[in-house]
Amino acid sequence: MSLKVFFLTFIILLVFSGAVNGRRFISDSGGLISDGVHSEIGRDLEILRLDRDFAGGEEESCEQSYGFLPCTKTALGNVFLILVYGYLMFLGATYLSSGSELLLEILGPGIIGGLFLPVLGALPDAMLILVSGISGSTAAAQSQVSVGMGLLAGSTVMLITIIWGTCCIVGKCDIQNSVAVDMKDTRGFSLTGSGVSTDIWTSHAATIMAASVTPFLVVQLPQLLHSTSGRHLSVLIGLIISLSLLVSYCVYQVFQPWIQSRRLAYVKHKHVISGVLKQLRMRALGRLCTDQGAPNIEVLEKLFKAIDEDADGYLSCTELKALVVGIHLEEINLHENDAIEKLMKDFDTSHDHQVEMSEFIAGVTKWLTEARGSEASSPEAGPDTMKYLDDLHEQTRREHHFLGDQSDESVETVENPRSTVIKAVLLLLLGTVIAAVFADPLVDAVNNFSSATSIPSFFISFIALPLATNSSEAVSAIIFASRKKLRSASLTFSELYGAVTMNNLLCLSVFLALVYIRGLTWDFSSEVLVILIVCVVVGVFASVRSTFPLWTSLLAFLLYPFSLVLVYVLDYKFGWS
Repeated sequence: MSLKVFFLTFIILLVFSGAVNGRRFISDSGGLISDGVHSEIGRDLEILRLDRDFAGGEEESCEQSYGFLPCTKTALGNVFLILVYGYLMFLGATYLSSGSELLLEILGPGIIGGLFLPVLGALPDAMLILVSGISGSTAAAQSQVSVGMGLLAGSTVMLITIIWGTCCIVGKCDIQNSVAVDMKDTRGFSLTGSGVSTDIWTSHAATIMAASVTPFLVVQLPQLLHSTSGRHLSVLIGLIISLSLLVSYCVYQVFQPWIQSRRLAYVKHKHVISGVLKQLRMRALGRLCTDQGAPNIEVLEKLFKAIDEDADGYLSCTELKALVVGIHLEEINLHENDAIEKLMKDFDTSHDHQVEMSEFIAGVTKWLTEARGSEASSPEAGPDTMKYLDDLHEQTRREHHFLGDQSDESVETVENPRSTVIKAVLLLLLGTVIAAVFADPLVDAVNNFSSATSIPSFFISFIALPLATNSSEAVSAIIFASRKKLRSASLTFSELYGAVTMNNLLCLSVFLALVYIRGLTWDFSSEVLVILIVCVVVGVFASVRSTFPLWTSLLAFLLYPFSLVLVYVLDYKFGWS
């Protein structure tokens, strides 16, 4: 982070300490004899007090966080405190994000990308939720814990409504053949002709996000059954399920790069097979298949002899090269030598590094059988047209596109990795300390503002706190989406779905642990309903399609005010809370 940020943080803390010292000087000077000069200074310093309303009036006592951080009971004073503490929480989240990215550059995906990054990303929210109910009496914790639920719901809703829709707008490209074309944006704000496309892994992430609401349903069961006896037990069961899903999700994230590489290798292999079959069909003197659909052995033998240039009865790697010419391997980021190696591995069952005629016929027969049985086979495809080969080749090309292959991206080497690791660790420590220290004062400021204005603390935390804890993540996602590529859009939306999943698992686990350990009452039916509606609607919608026209962003934007109105109506009109 830049020195300007550190300097600004220092200035804010200096102002805080000055405000505190000013308060103590004023209160301690009450018993002194005025000389006419110092009393005037005292009156000037009195103006600086945070806990004095601009309209005047008697001051109400408030409890300082840690015994020295300033507090106030006035609305304007708490607005200032919320802004300052919120900015500090934003800094903490930014430090955590920067440190995580540096570690990712050094150590790569796997444990770092799959385990630490999601946990660290959700750490500020988890801290705020924890401090909202960990201190004070049970009654006070029951009152303050609504701040944690407001943050949990507000963070989830904001990420997949406002931020989701914004990323869709800034990342829009022209849609052709149901796919957004990279770096092509000529149709303006066409609601149907412009939008974004994502890869298949992003659809999987959306599915996981939709499934992550399961613990909410478990905890909500007693309310649905109008039972009061099993509420505490349902919280415990929901906590266990939430922790189990959290561990499972982290394990999946750790092994996801390996799963992706295996899936990509399989698709590339299928693309080579379909391309070779097309080449064989064009070179065949007759049809590859008989009228009954069986391989035409006579034609295959002639093909083998035509490819066997030295007529030694075997096909070498050099001779197999003729089969991969014209397949357009660059479409799937595959080198010609790798394609030949795949062919040799499939044909050479005797492992003698050459292909006999029997091995060639057996290999082509197996490929034709697989091609006919693929989902790409069209109704009119048959032994006369062999159209299923074209269908399979096109399917594998599209499937590779939506898998988001990044093998052609250059990987930059990190200079001086030792100092980079030290910098990353320091950023992570600083971000963690800031989030831990200023979470409690921020929750207190929200509660005090709620008391001063009679606005429910849930709505304040629903709207304001996610801006502090998710701003850096939101800005990063929007900037990345503006690159207008399938890869950048896929990464952007995957991170949004992953952040919501961690909210629904890690942050909910912290929340449920608080409710269970402190014996609090679970009374958040309307909030849970909002989370369920938004997560399930967006999750299911994004799991069944990979291209999102611009009109989908309008629906996402509408979900945000709908969520606020729904909670208000259910709690204050129908008395759910």
